[in-house]
Amino acid sequence: MDPAQATLPVVLALAGIVVALVLSIVQKTSYQQLSQNLYDQLEKLSTISSDDLDPARYQQQLAKSSLSTRAQNILLEIYRCIDQDREKIFDFQQKSASSEVKVHLAETLAAQINRVIESLTEPVLMVNQYGEITLMNPAAVNLLGLEDVATGTPLEKGLQCDSLVQLLNETRRRKLKSTRLAEIELEDPDSEKHWYRVTVNTVTEGNSEGTSDASFGAVAVMRDISGYKAIQRRNAEFVSAVSHEMKTPLAGIKAYTELLADGEAEDEETRDEFLGVISGQADRLQRLIDNLLNLARIEAGVVSVSKKPRSLNDLLDEAAAIVQPTAEQKNITLKVELSPMYLGVLADRDMILQAAINLLSNAIKYTPDGGSVTLRSRMSDREVHFEVEDTGVGLSPEDCEMVFEKFYRVKKDQKMASGTGLGLPLAKHIVEDVHSGTLTVKSELGQGSTFMIALPTVQVIEHAS
Repeated sequence: MDPAQATLPVVLALAGIVVALVLSIVQKTSYQQLSQNLYDQLEKLSTISSDDLDPARYQQQLAKSSLSTRAQNILLEIYRCIDQDREKIFDFQQKSASSEVKVHLAETLAAQINRVIESLTEPVLMVNQYGEITLMNPAAVNLLGLEDVATGTPLEKGLQCDSLVQLLNETRRRKLKSTRLAEIELEDPDSEKHWYRVTVNTVTEGNSEGTSDASFGAVAVMRDISGYKAIQRRNAEFVSAVSHEMKTPLAGIKAYTELLADGEAEDEETRDEFLGVISGQADRLQRLIDNLLNLARIEAGVVSVSKKPRSLNDLLDEAAAIVQPTAEQKNITLKVELSPMYLGVLADRDMILQAAINLLSNAIKYTPDGGSVTLRSRMSDREVHFEVEDTGVGLSPEDCEMVFEKFYRVKKDQKMASGTGLGLPLAKHIVEDVHSGTLTVKSELGQGSTFMIALPTVQVIEHAS
């Protein structure tokens, strides 16, 4: 029922009492008749709906009644008061409905925000102006061990991380809006250490920001940057390794160039020796730069690839010939056991050659003097395979998983041979990303390693295309 209609009977009843008392004094009509006439008019008023309230129309109705002019005027005034009250009630009703809608929307928005915060994988922790915990999402509860901490608990009692406590307290004590950043190392429930970048913002709890009556809390959002830290650390190690690798050949080139300039090479044989050292060091430096550029081009997808049907055995023979002098320097036996069959592959000559050289060079590096390295090839179903087996130091299961990652070098073997950790990642990119093959490794510590490459045959590729 309309609130205006619901109040009409009460208002009319009170008006009837007033009118009866007034008219009983000023009118000469009998009280009984007056009461009956007033009752009839009030009954009519009670039956008029809010939409039909019209003072002009009601005045016309009163004119036809037997009431005196004075009584009609009083009833008409009551009618107008009711009409004004009805407008006020209607206006209040509209404002009330609007407020209810706004409250409902605010509650819905708050619930949505709460669901979003709870679903975040980043820990979120909030304190009020008194340093009491007012919000903590499941990620924060899990990371910071807040399972038994209730909202309203003082920060110092609920949180065991001193650096985070200090950061939140310093931020909430500021009288202006501010943002603070920090990097904190924390242990997760599995006792693994992670680095987090913490962003702490002030939260205004007063009606107006920056005013004296405003109070400030603080909210911290924590983002796991362990992966970024690992990349940062590897990049630093990579730059250090590359710098070392570049310094060695450059130092050799500079030293022998100075010897030549000082006239230390008194005969043709000595001069040729010096020039040979300079040329060898320049080639070493060129290989390092080529590896870096090739890896960057392959990852960026801008490398120029020229695939043609080729004999895999011919490419492997060429790679073995290139690394043979290095094997002889370390007294390592290089065995070449290639299949007598024609192994056709659709390949970029330079890239497959580079991959084979990288695998053979890596095997020679980490095989002690007097050991052996074997290069094999064979046909298997619809693939051609070649593998590089050595009798070197071998890899642990953990190293086998990491060895193809850029910049990774086995710590225990770093003193055995220099390098940048790019040879194997480059070979894997060439085999898998460029030629749709696979490169895997099996190894045992102290027993050597075997790197296995599988490439689709020319017939398989032509059938697929």
